[in-house]
This record gives sequence, C-alpha cells and structure tokens, in this order.
Amino acid sequence: MRKPDATIIGGGLVGSLLATLLAQRGFSVDVFERRPDPRKAGYAGGRSINLALAERGLHGLRLAGLTDEVMRLAVMMRGRMVHHRDGHTELLRYGRDDSEVIWSISRGRLNIALIDAAEKAGARFHFDRRLESATFDPKVVLRFSDDAAGGLHEHVAAFAIGADGAGSALRAAMNAVQPLGERIEELGHGYKELEIPALPDFRSIALPAAAAAALARGERFAIEPNALHIWPRGNYMCIALPNAEGSFTVTLFLPSQGDPSFATVATPAAARTLFAHDFADALPLIPDLEQDFGANPVGVLATLYLDRWHLDGRALLVGDAAHAIVPFHGQGMNCGFEDAVELADLLAAHPDDAASTFTEFERRRRPNAEAIAAMALENYVEMRDSVADAGFLLRRELGRTLAERHPDRFVPRYSMVTFTRMPYAQAFARGKVQDALLRELTEGRQRIDEIDLVHADALARDRLTPLAG
Repeated sequence: MRKPDATIIGGGLVGSLLATLLAQRGFSVDVFERRPDPRKAGYAGGRSINLALAERGLHGLRLAGLTDEVMRLAVMMRGRMVHHRDGHTELLRYGRDDSEVIWSISRGRLNIALIDAAEKAGARFHFDRRLESATFDPKVVLRFSDDAAGGLHEHVAAFAIGADGAGSALRAAMNAVQPLGERIEELGHGYKELEIPALPDFRSIALPAAAAAALARGERFAIEPNALHIWPRGNYMCIALPNAEGSFTVTLFLPSQGDPSFATVATPAAARTLFAHDFADALPLIPDLEQDFGANPVGVLATLYLDRWHLDGRALLVGDAAHAIVPFHGQGMNCGFEDAVELADLLAAHPDDAASTFTEFERRRRPNAEAIAAMALENYVEMRDSVADAGFLLRRELGRTLAERHPDRFVPRYSMVTFTRMPYAQAFARGKVQDALLRELTEGRQRIDEIDLVHADALARDRLTPLAG
C-alpha cells in the first residue's frame, strides 16, 4: 500500500529528524520552514542556548545514520564544573566515568546536518514559507506566504504535523478550530547570552593565570573544555557550554523582578557590576560583555501545556509545539527527538489510520512530556542553588554509594533521564522514591561516614523494586 504524503511544518531540529525518519520509511515528505535555508543564509534560529545531547537524542540520530557526523561537531561534558564565590572550582561528574557523559553541540550546526540528512533521504524542503492559515475540513489546506519572493502558496495535505516550536503557527490554526486548552506558565526568570571567545581570538588584557597558561600552550579553550560550567548564586546563576571551535556560549539567568534581576541589571554597565561582584572569575574571560549584553535580547523561559495535541487524523503537534519546557535538564531536544522516533514508528505501522496513530502517540508521549517538564523546573533550583548546598552534596554522595552497592535497584534520577531511554514518567516516579529515601537517611547527618550503610542497604532492598533488564 502506498503511504500517504507527510507534511511537516517546521524545519528545525525535530522537524528535520522526523522528515528523515519518515522518508527512510517510504513516505513522501514535504517540510515547510519560515526561515531561509540556513546553509545559504546562515543560521538565524531563535534560542541559541547550546544543546546538551544525551542518550535519547543520540538514539534518534543513530536511526537517521548521523551519529558519526554529529559527534564531530560535539564537545564532551563530563559533569558540572561548579565555580564557587571564593573562586575555587569542583567537578561534579554526571555519571560513573566517561561512558556516562553528555555532549554540547551548536543548534545551528546540528540543524544543518539534519536538513542535509533529510534531503538525502528524499524529503523536500520549502524555505521562506510562513504558515498564514489552515483549514481542516473536509481536507487539510495550508496557506503559506513566501517571505523571500512574496505571494501566497497553497498546499493540500493528507495531514499536517506541527514541529514549528513553542510559537507554533499550526497550533494557533488548530486552536481556532478546536480549543487545545493552551496554558503557558512563565518561570519569572529570563536569560541573556554572552560569549567566552576561543583563546586564539582573545582580546582580554588580563587573562586569569590558567587561561594565560593555556594560551601559551596553544590551546583553544580558556577554561576546562569538557564540562558544563556553572556559577550558582542562589536565586540566579550563570552557565557556560563549550563549542567545538574553542569558544563557550555563556548564559546569564536572572529573575525578571527583584534584586538582582533584569529589572535592576538593565544596562551594560550594571551587567559589569554584577559580574564583578558575583562572577568575578568569569568577568575577564568575557571581553565583549557590555557589547553582548546590550545587543542580545532577554529571552523568556516558560512551560507550555496543552490538553490536546491533535485534531483527529488531520493535524498533530510534536516537540516544543506540543510541550515546550525550560532548558534546565538539557532534555528539550532529546524529548523532541523521542517524539520523532515514536511518531515515525507509529505512522509506518499504520500509515492508513492517522487518527488512531495520533491518538496513540499522544497517549504514549503525554505522561513523559509532563514528567520532563516537571523535572526541568526542579533542575533549575538544583543548578542555581543546590549544587553549592551541603545537604544536596551529601545526598548526592550517598546516592552514588547506593548506586554502586545496588546497581539493580538504585540509579540516580539524572542518570535515568540522561543515560538511558527509560520513560521520563518512570524515571520521575522512581526518583521521588529514591529522593525520599536519601533525605531520610541523611537527616541530621553531615558526612557520609555518619550514615549506617547496613541500614541503608536494608531500606534500598525494601523500598526499591529491581530494574527490568
């Protein structure tokens, strides 16, 4: 049986991967993207916070045959390099060893690689096509404006898949036909992007000793390259992720109101004052601080919730268009890639029944999307505050100890989310049980040697069910 044509709105990360997977499975795929072709015009994406690629995302890339190419663009991150107020640093590993790491990668470079792969598989991309309107009865008719040449284009589709991000135009068109129960919960914090340049391009006249020594050795990275750097300061923080060419993308997260906040740190001069006070070791590494702060907008952080992701068999939302989350677990892209894999498999199995397929897709993916949304919000508190908290560090140490003693029962929640493809909802539920156990065992304790590990072993065996497989 001939498979129906697949129409995807949005040629970003999730849309391009989905196009590849569907084309590989024999679908005729058209992708409509409102931006110009990034291979010709340069990448002009929205958020450019570096992406953290983990096992869930890598699985999708493996299926698309892109692992080797993508890994050439990525930089390994072993853990969080915590920069304390007094200037000392410590590495908190993500996993047991270098077999459990995440990878920093440029959004733009990855998007280009995915577009190339989708076209190679047979997908057709239509750039500069902005969705202006859509009707869904009796057939799906999509109307696009041409941002480059002008004019309107009409496309009739068997069904439409919206992979066009948190501001999805397809979602708006669907919502006009049948309310989707859209709720957007803003975090009350925003972000600004800055940059630590690669050492060969450095213009600072007062490099820290370690960076100066690295420059003298001909190295590219001003600070440790294989880590996610974090300056936790309680209610706010700064992070830096490495880029393959030697620079770091720096992101300052502040509340929208209060002190400090983007209301009080509103000028380049105020930003320099903030960094001199709270991020002193980072300041000399960001020579264009004032310029970048003044030029880059304040990004909004929010979580999107919908009561419904689809219109029967006519239209479906995936990725950020259905469940945008805050970026603090590094799982937005990874979750979207899981969507693409799940949907491609379901459509390939039932190509003539989009209605049942879309319903089943939402049934499977919604609990997991809601779970990672909750964990991402929790992880913001952990990153900006808890990584410098003695109680958190003791629970983390005990968790690693129990993981070594009971690998079939205790797996740190971060590891379940990041290094496995265990459903997010299952990881969230197990994580709650494990956290309660750790809090009980560490209450009133200051050091790991004060904890009765025999008692801890008994509780682990009693409360934690063995992991399957």
